Amino acid sequence: MSTLTQPPATAPATGPASPPDGPYRKPAQGKIKCVVWDLDNTLWDGVLLEDGEVTLRPGVVEHIRRLDALGVLHSVASKNDHDTAMAKLRELGLEDLFLYPRIGWNAKSESVRQISAKLNLGLDAFAFVDDQEFELAEMEFSVPEVTRVNALDIDTELNRIEFRPRFVSDESAQRRAMYHSQLARDEIESDFVGTNEEFLASLGMTFTIAPAAREDLQRAEELTIRTNQLNSTGRTYSYDELDALRESPDHLLLVATLTDRFGSYGKIGLALVETGDPDWQLHMMLMSCRVMSRGVGSVLLSHIMERAREAGAGLRADFVETGRNRMMQITYAFSGFREVAREGDRLVLGADLEQIQPLPGYVEVEVTR
Repeated sequence: MSTLTQPPATAPATGPASPPDGPYRKPAQGKIKCVVWDLDNTLWDGVLLEDGEVTLRPGVVEHIRRLDALGVLHSVASKNDHDTAMAKLRELGLEDLFLYPRIGWNAKSESVRQISAKLNLGLDAFAFVDDQEFELAEMEFSVPEVTRVNALDIDTELNRIEFRPRFVSDESAQRRAMYHSQLARDEIESDFVGTNEEFLASLGMTFTIAPAAREDLQRAEELTIRTNQLNSTGRTYSYDELDALRESPDHLLLVATLTDRFGSYGKIGLALVETGDPDWQLHMMLMSCRVMSRGVGSVLLSHIMERAREAGAGLRADFVETGRNRMMQITYAFSGFREVAREGDRLVLGADLEQIQPLPGYVEVEVTR
């Protein structure tokens, strides 16, 4: 088996010198993807079941709406009576701001775990806001990955760099609506009687593939940063890099979107192909985890395989084992790619263009060239 020639590496940025007491760790900008709120004496002043009437704490809703516009999601983990608390949120006009609220008498750490699973986000992408030191300590003990914020400190803590996305794409303000649509799909699916393929057909999905336009690039950069499981290399690309590749005559930069009868999933796929001779090289292939259960993970890949075959070229793909992208490796294998070169965790996979997987019948595919 052949080995790889490593491309020239970019020199790492020089960071601050390590302080005497240990290495410097810069906070990860935009790390927090969802803030989970307690209710009593956190979202509102007072204890709902004891006081009856409660009033919103000054500034809290403003923080929630500000972060929501940046694409940061919100949920609730509260020890409270579910129906009473939800009625109050409805009365205050806030119910729609919170995804999959967990209100009951279980440990709040368990509530955050459930929210994490439902939203398909890692626990390290969550922050938890509460007024009680006991609850903050319980969260630290049970799920230390979660960032903890005392309700008294939200004016400073929620403005930290971890709560500020590196950029705001055209989809950021729509992220909550997209998740609401996904939760609605999940509810329909749980009650659906029939096969998985019949359920997928009932969604009326349309998968669109088009060359990336300049207005797609912020979301494209975001996809390279946020996508882990269905990501072939784990490499991130900046807006400027993507813009240069978009205009290169030797590259194809393709963006995929998905819609169904519930609405749009947004831009959910990205691929970068170098159209060389005799082989095309697929340098990047990624799909958002939002569509992992929709059976469309190989649609963009099959399209690129067809394009290479039409051009009379072979197709090879870069793949880097990141520890989190096993699903993408399986997708390549299912599509007929086999390892032809390896150097450590970096692989080159070769495609069998005589055996391209047919497109699934439950999705309509539209292509713009």
